[in-house]
Amino acid sequence: MLDIALDNALADHKTYGNIDLQHRLFAQLRRDDPVHWTQPDGYRPFWIISKYADIIEIERQADRFINAPRTKLLSIEFESKVREAMNGRPMLVRALPQMDNPDHAKYQKLTHAWFQPRHIRTLSERMTALAKESVDRLFAMGDRCDFYGEIAIYYPLRVLMTILGLPQEDEARLLKITQAYFGGGDPDMQKGSDLIDATIAYVDYFKDVAKERRQHPKDDVATVIATSEIDGRPIEDFEAYSYYVALASAGHDTTSATIAGGVLALIENPDAMARLRREPNLLTDAAEEMVRFVSPVKHFFRTAAVDYEMRGKTIRAGDSILLSYPSGNRDEEAFDRPFAFIPDRSPNRHLGYGFGIHACIGRHLAKAEIVAFFRELLSRVDRIELAGKPAWTETSFLGGLKRLPVSYSGR
Repeated sequence: MLDIALDNALADHKTYGNIDLQHRLFAQLRRDDPVHWTQPDGYRPFWIISKYADIIEIERQADRFINAPRTKLLSIEFESKVREAMNGRPMLVRALPQMDNPDHAKYQKLTHAWFQPRHIRTLSERMTALAKESVDRLFAMGDRCDFYGEIAIYYPLRVLMTILGLPQEDEARLLKITQAYFGGGDPDMQKGSDLIDATIAYVDYFKDVAKERRQHPKDDVATVIATSEIDGRPIEDFEAYSYYVALASAGHDTTSATIAGGVLALIENPDAMARLRREPNLLTDAAEEMVRFVSPVKHFFRTAAVDYEMRGKTIRAGDSILLSYPSGNRDEEAFDRPFAFIPDRSPNRHLGYGFGIHACIGRHLAKAEIVAFFRELLSRVDRIELAGKPAWTETSFLGGLKRLPVSYSGR
């Protein structure tokens, strides 16, 4: 029997600030108890699913394993605060990650076309320009910087602001909110704020955006959301604001984490970096490997709608289930050399974007952003090395590096 110390560690934000410890604990689960009943102090109990095949099995059955009402790991105390702040609602937002069908399909359809490869290709020139600006900024800072805090966090945010049609002068405000929103328990990231405060700040911002777009529609995603209809009626304010929050926050933080983690992976694997310089056509494969390797989304929850047998355990209807994507992406039975960064890994059916009907709506955009960024970076930087110790965000939900000190030189 695995003891309470392990359960407490699996729920502790600090565990995820120690990347080696995180991987060691989940490797232990995959080996000893892949369907693990977890009862950490201060949290409602839940199952942890750590094997790739089991995560896929659950994700394929959206009718048996539903998103609502528990989508992420929050303490009992914090869940109570959420209900108090939201007048009894169990969640701060209600966007695609909190929805099940039929609502999920209806809301996904609203912006589906905007995030398909055909439309994303029309943004290629803008992404290339933004990638160039990012590398220009890198060299303007001299020969060293914190790559995450001074480069990686800006580029994906600017791409998303382009799609949403948001003004450049709002960048600092949105960046501050996003860092607090995904700071988890990390004092360096939240800096006196918390998830509730950050959500309220997001909603306050997007209320004004929605009002302005209803009065003055534009050709952007912000207008699509603000003026959309569900079942023949205008979208409800709460769902509209939630949609904005989900796109602006998750789409930004996941990609910035992957870019920073991708740079670290290349620094630690100089042969892979040299190969990508020689063969930039491999960047499309390398982008997928970066997502697998970094796995910025640590988990989502599902709730069992029926009793279900898995590996000799009975998951009861109503039980909460944590799907560990980084663990699935390091599963020795699913990937050859799972702890190695292999830029041309094929096949690479990773879980970095989720799987099934709940797979990330922005996955094609994220891949295009990553490819554009590294094409520019590797064509202009001939040396990039660590200039200090990297640090990871202490969050069990979504994030990656919070500091990546590097030194570099150009061609």
